Amino acid sequence: MSRKIAFLASDTTIAQAALDELVSRYGNVAEDQADIIVALGGDGFMLHTLHSTQHLPAPVYGMNCGTVGFLMNEYAPDGLIDRLIVAEEEVINPLSMRAETANGAVYEALAINEVSLLRAGPQAAKLQISVDGRVRLDELVCDGALLCTPAGSTAYNYSAHGPILPIGSDVLALTAMAAFRPRRWRGALLPKNAVVRFDVLQPDKRPVMADADSRSVPNVVSVEIRSCGDIAHRILFDPGHGLEERLIREQFV
Repeated sequence: MSRKIAFLASDTTIAQAALDELVSRYGNVAEDQADIIVALGGDGFMLHTLHSTQHLPAPVYGMNCGTVGFLMNEYAPDGLIDRLIVAEEEVINPLSMRAETANGAVYEALAINEVSLLRAGPQAAKLQISVDGRVRLDELVCDGALLCTPAGSTAYNYSAHGPILPIGSDVLALTAMAAFRPRRWRGALLPKNAVVRFDVLQPDKRPVMADADSRSVPNVVSVEIRSCGDIAHRILFDPGHGLEERLIREQFV
């Protein structure tokens, strides 16, 4: 079975060498003509590829030419067509962020992994947290907080000691970074359809930045986050190495 493949690669030496080898073996088509898009790089490049191709129907198959490669498959130039034919698909809905800054500007962005709020000065941030219009935490004093998808639960969330979420759980994780008050607050698990709002307390004294998959907005005063069900990212994995298996395996390392 023929597959029209669009190869995309990060600008690292390893990824560019892989691109040259794979294109010479399998050819290359434009992204909008591809049956499958193959991303060569690390997890950061995979996120970039998913964002930049979300308007296209082709699923994305990643091959690791980076460091961790949690969202990627093992790089191997041989037998790629056969691997693509049997690959298993995972569907991920991103988060939608709406951030308002101190000067009244509004920024919107999508995040496949997480939306995070981080202190931007020497003092801890003070955040008020609301869920579905109801204040749930009057004041969280912390270095920051994030809301992540199951796909992003092994990224920044995991480093902040947040829970790993099964892909099919329809749950979001709300996790604090270095919570001071409430002391060692452990965060919360929320339904996927929850609307989470962060209001920054004392923004002039304690500035905060918001970040959606490494796209940053400085000096925010409020951030509202919700799951974006009308956008579906299709990611392909080799059999037995999908996100569900990786999430389980990560908990027994």
